[in-house]
Parts: sequence; structure tokens; C-alpha cells
Amino acid sequence: MLRLLSCYWCFMLFLAVIGSGRGHRHEHHDDRDHRNVTYEGRSLIINGHRKILFSGSIHYPRSTPQMWPSLIAKAKEGGLDVIQTYVFWNLHEPQKGQYDFSGRNDIIRFIKEIQSQGLYVCLRIGPFIESEWTYGGLPIWLHDVAGIVFRSDNKPYKYYMQRFVTKIVNMMKSEKLYASQGGPIILSQIENEYQTIEPAFHEKGPPYVLWAAKMAVDFHTGVPWVMCKQDDAPGPVINACNGMRCGETFKGPNSPNKPSIWTEDWTSFYQVWGGKPYIRSAQDIAFHVALFIAKNGSYVNYYMYHGGTNFGRTAAAFMITGYYDQAPLDEYGLVREPKWGHLKELHAAIKLCSRPLLTGTQNVISLGQLQEAFVFEETSGVCAAFLVNNDERKAVTVLFRNISYELPRKSISILPDCKTVAFNTERVSTQYNKRSKTSNLKFDSDEKWEEYREAILNFDNTLLRAEGLLDQISAAKDASDYFWYTFRFHYNSSNAQAPLDVQSHGHILHAFVNGEYTGSAHGSHDNVSFTLRNTVHLRQGTNDGALLSVTVGLPDSGAFLERKVAGVHRVRVQDKSFTNCSWGYQVGLIGEKLQIYSNLGLNKVLWSSIRSPTRQLTWYKTTFRAPAGNDPIALNLQSMGKGEAWVNGQSIGRYWVSFKTSKGNPSQTRYHVPRGFLKPTGNLLVLLEEENGNPLGITVDTIAIRKVCGHVTNSHLPPLSSWLRHRQRGDTDIKKFGKKPTVQPSCPLGKKISKIVFASFGNPDGDCERYAVGSCHSSHSQGVVERACMGKSRCSIPLSSRYFGGDPCPGIHKALLVDAQCR
Repeated sequence: MLRLLSCYWCFMLFLAVIGSGRGHRHEHHDDRDHRNVTYEGRSLIINGHRKILFSGSIHYPRSTPQMWPSLIAKAKEGGLDVIQTYVFWNLHEPQKGQYDFSGRNDIIRFIKEIQSQGLYVCLRIGPFIESEWTYGGLPIWLHDVAGIVFRSDNKPYKYYMQRFVTKIVNMMKSEKLYASQGGPIILSQIENEYQTIEPAFHEKGPPYVLWAAKMAVDFHTGVPWVMCKQDDAPGPVINACNGMRCGETFKGPNSPNKPSIWTEDWTSFYQVWGGKPYIRSAQDIAFHVALFIAKNGSYVNYYMYHGGTNFGRTAAAFMITGYYDQAPLDEYGLVREPKWGHLKELHAAIKLCSRPLLTGTQNVISLGQLQEAFVFEETSGVCAAFLVNNDERKAVTVLFRNISYELPRKSISILPDCKTVAFNTERVSTQYNKRSKTSNLKFDSDEKWEEYREAILNFDNTLLRAEGLLDQISAAKDASDYFWYTFRFHYNSSNAQAPLDVQSHGHILHAFVNGEYTGSAHGSHDNVSFTLRNTVHLRQGTNDGALLSVTVGLPDSGAFLERKVAGVHRVRVQDKSFTNCSWGYQVGLIGEKLQIYSNLGLNKVLWSSIRSPTRQLTWYKTTFRAPAGNDPIALNLQSMGKGEAWVNGQSIGRYWVSFKTSKGNPSQTRYHVPRGFLKPTGNLLVLLEEENGNPLGITVDTIAIRKVCGHVTNSHLPPLSSWLRHRQRGDTDIKKFGKKPTVQPSCPLGKKISKIVFASFGNPDGDCERYAVGSCHSSHSQGVVERACMGKSRCSIPLSSRYFGGDPCPGIHKALLVDAQCR
């Protein structure tokens, strides 16, 4: 232990020396420095300038190259400065030494697209990433490396980790993508949330952290490195926070020379099969971002800004195919309001405060028992303030610099000039929108489908044999979700029924006896292990048992990931155990091996007309025409059970409609089919159905934003754009401009306002979900809004009696609610 401590302090000294240039702000820069990214205790420094940066996670393999430009453009419009992404090791090196950087894996193309739109990049190399991604992003072949222990002071693991990180760093350097080379990458991350599991590795944990940090710094990329959830990140490596409330939970940088960075602000949360979506409000996100900035934070990344889709078998254990659909950009890349717009306003408000935030002195002033002000002021008098109300139950009025301010419950008001409120985290002035789904194509006829029934395996047809039960992960090596366990046994009783008892660490189990289906069972995200118990029909003499064990993604987290197991671990029929008998095995299904989901493999089996009734393990195929237009496309699989779907040979992911939530609803019914997967006609759709779903209920739907709604009152604030315009003219007192709270309906690109469904200036009842005319209503409301908005992609209606031809009810506080349709 003494030697370990001695090595630690030696290495800390080494890191301090090589990182000393990062701990101080340079007052003078020559041309060479202008391309470097450094930092100090207040912020990152880019081209010699301190920066407050807003970032958003968009993962290149969870969307398509055709989607990338639009996603990045919407992120930029939303006020982001940086796009953050993981690097997915198991995608790029699926076989040892064999690399793939094509198609959705083309990380260089993705980063260059970000660069072309003028944004920065934070590259989270990992290479362990977790990310609800199968095996945490580690390639499965690592599992078979002799003596390996993942994420530990272990020679084999460190060798392969360093080899891959070196490859990625050298790729970035060769393409001149680091900021030090004139590229967009301003930050890199090594490892990921290691501190949460480090104690499990005992004395092998701390040396690994030191090694990983030194390895990263030794690449001399010219940009800082970060470790998230690693309070003791060594030397120049910045420790960063992950979570929903880092303004409250982050202990802060572990050195006064490091900035306060939030690498994951969870805009929602991952969803599992059998679980419902986690809804996090725009107000809650905005509050905690503002609080983090008020406490000297300077970099906030939204995880996710766009989640996208877990195509193929990339989702981790029990994760649904749609990923972070509740993010500011939903699974399809559509803007989700008010989250996107409210955060855009927040970013603009904070950027108005940049100068005092980055160069002023911070003072914290008590305004009450649960209220405080964070004030940033320069000696010149330039000032900004964040007024915080931590009371979750009620609004309060506070006195700040002899002016009264009303603070809604659990909110922060931002005052870029220390006197005028430009933004409040609780008051949403931006619009609300709602997705609509249109069924463009129905497959409701037997004639539209053909089927192929997967053979039920028996012991004679297996090539892999073993005494006892094999671990599915070790044997299948993630070549397939499916792994057959077959065995043969004799039954001498004349009683044709016997109890079957199977215990499994897999995720799903389908049991067959003598080729006949006898039952299924499955676990859950929180309880992977389960038992299948059923009464089976046997024949006297020889019987064949077949158990199809199905994984739904590999685990993505936890210490000693290489030791995780799956599959069947105990079998009993009647009172006899078959666990240690001779077993026959097969990895995958015949249809998978022949790739009958693709045009190349389609004719390798004999397809037939749909037979009734439907049966487990059946493949279905049909063709369809792509819906016209540019709206995103989804496959509605509400009539199916569980399986996987392919379009033109590309997997759109697993589906599991039959796994219901506690309220009896599927976790996901619609599955994204990117337009980049499609051609105009003749698109091949193939599904593998494990259960007994009915393909005649499948539809091809288009997804669009067709409803936009705005609702403001006298207590809402004017749009930030009005402040920004006048600020550019040198006048920062927004009260002088007479600006009003404003409803600003805006349709997605390519659509225009086609109908005003509801408009009321007065005191309308309700909100954008449910509304009605109140006791005060201007009869001009509908006409005024229609003249302002019809046929336009966006419009602006102020909360003004003059705009509506007079005050319909003097003395009553006014509101404006507008609900519009986009076509």
C-alpha cells in the first residue's frame, strides 16, 4: 500500500507538470495558441476566450447519415454550442482487428458535419460507455481473452483498450479534427462513471484510474480530457458530474484550477420493456441548469438532446428500441415542445450574462429562508443575477436591490442587468406541440403476406454437444439473441402429463416438447432470472425437449461485466433433473443464418401463404411503397407479440409489444423506419415473430407535428429575441421597449398554419391540452389570429388589447391562447 501511495503521488506530480499549462488563463496569445483549448477554474478557454457552453448528446449510430444535418441544425437553432457523442467500440471493431466506420458508423463524417455547421464536439471515447448499449459498448470478443478483467488494472484489458483508443485518437488527428489542429473537438473523455464500481476492484481500481488518465494525456491532443463521476480524476483530467440535479449534488472540481462541468443532464430517462416513459418537465431541466450556472458551472450537456433508435440488437438488456424519445428532439428528430423552445430561451438568457459570469465576482445573498441571489458583478458595474426560489410549494415575493420580484415556486429568475427579469425557469412562454400519426398503408389482407415457419430444433440436428448446461453469453458470443438447448429423455410412465420446471438467467424462454410448443416465460429489467413452470404432454418412451433461450441485449453496466451469465441453468421434468445430462446446442435460428430478411437470402427458404392459426417462431414477409412526403415513418406493430423487424435487410430493432406496463399498455408500439432505409417502391419488410402475433394488424404510419399551441398571461415574459435585438443597439432596459408576452405559433420546416382551431384573448379556461372560452373573451380573437397566421410557417401575436381592437373587460388580467394546425 505504501508503494502504491508513493506511485500515486509521483504520478500526480507528473500530471501536474504536463498539465500545468491548463491551469492558468493566458493573458497574451500568439497565433499558435489561438487553436488550443485550455481551461482555468472558471471555464474552458477557446482561442483565448472564456466560454459558457451548452452541449447536447446526439449519437451517430442511433440515427442515420441522412438525418445528421437536420439534427445538428436543430440543435444549433436551439442554442447549443457543442455536440457530444460516445465512440461505440463494439460497432467499430465487431471482430478483433476488423474495423467498420461505414454508414451509421461513420464517425468522421458525423464530426465533419458538426464542424460544417459551426459547432464544437465533445468526444467521449470511453471506450466503456454504458449508454444503455449492449455490453456497455465493449466488443464481445474481449470476453474470450485469456485472463482478462474488464476496467481494472489488468494487462490484457489495458492492452486492448489502449489499442482502440489509440486508433480513434489517431483517426481524429489524421483528419485534423482536434481544436488544436483547427478542428471542432474541444473535449475528450476517458472511461465513464468508473467511481460507481471502483470499490469492487479493491487495489486494482485506483491504479487503473491513474493509468487511464496518463494514457489519455500522453496522446497530446491539445484539448482537455474529462472523467465523469470520478471525484479523484488525476492531474489535468477534469472531473465532471452526471445526473439530473448537478447544481445540488456536484461536489465541484477537485482542483481550483478546473472548471465545473456537467457531462450528462438527463432530459428524461431510459425506458425498459414493461416500463413507461419518464417525463421530465422543461421547467425542471431549466431550473437545474440555471442553478448549476449560478454556482459557477460553465458547461452543460443534455443527455440526450436527441436519443434516436437502438437499431438492430444494439440495445442493452431489456432496453426498448426507441431511445430517449422525450428529449428536446424526439426519436424521429422532431422538435418536442415546450422542452426545446424553453431551453433555447434559457440558453439565450444565460448568454446575455456571459461577461459578468465569466469575469465578475460572485456573491451569494440570502433573500429569505429558501430564497437566495447569486450575483456576478465587475468593478465596472456590469452585473447579472440569478434569483432562486427553492420552495417547491409556493411562490414568493423577494426584495433585491430595493426592487420587488415575484418568484414562482421552485424557480430561478435571470436578470442580465441585475434589475430586469429576462427569463424565469417556471414560466413557459414558448409553444406546445403534439405529434400525430397517420396510417398510410395497411397490411390487412392474407394475400399481402407470406410466411416461413422456423423448424423446432431437436437433439439429432445439433452439432454442438456438451455434458451439462452452457452459459449463453460464452457460447453464443452475441452472434444471435437465440440459443437452443436440446435434450433427449425417456419417459416410462403411462401418465402422459408431467411437470416441467426450468430456471433461467436469460431474458425469455420458449419451451417445446416433441416439437410442440409448451409455454413461455420471461424476466424483467429488475429481475432477470425467472422460472418457467408448466405441465407438458409426454409420450411413453423417447421424448425430445427443446428450450429456446432468448436474450434481449447484453448487460451494459456493473463490475466484472465479463463474468455475467445468461441462459438456462436448471431443468427438471417430473422429479428428474436433466441439468447434468448430455445437451445439444445451436446458436441462432435457420432464418438468421440464411439471412432470409434480405434480398440476398430471401429465396433460400420456401415461403408459403399465411396459414391459420398463427404459430410461434414464424417469419413473415411483404413489400410496400414508401409514403409520400418527408414526414418520419414508423411501423405500427400493435398486433404483434415479440421479435425483430427488418426493412430492406436493415434491422429496425427488436419489438416486444406483448410486454405490458403495470397499466396494461405496451412500452412501444411504433418503430422508426428512417427514410434513408427506403426506396420509392418495392421495400422488403420481414418480421420474425416469436409468439403468435398477427401481421394483418400492422400499418405503416407517418409521424408529424400538426398541432401547435401557445398560452401566455400577463405574468409571462416577452420573448428573449426582443431583449437581444435591443441589446445589440446598446440599450439593455427591456421595460423601455414596451414589449409584451407573445404567442408565436411555429410549424415544422415545410409546413404552414392551415387552421386556427381556437383563439381567445381574455381569460380563457384551461391550457393547451384542454381549453374553453372564459368569462372574458374578445370577439375579434379568431379573426385577428387568422389574419396574422394563416398560410404562414410562423407568426407572432402579442398579448395586447390594442392588437385585438380594444380591451373586452377592463380590470381583468389578460391571457392569450392560440391552438393551430400545421399542414
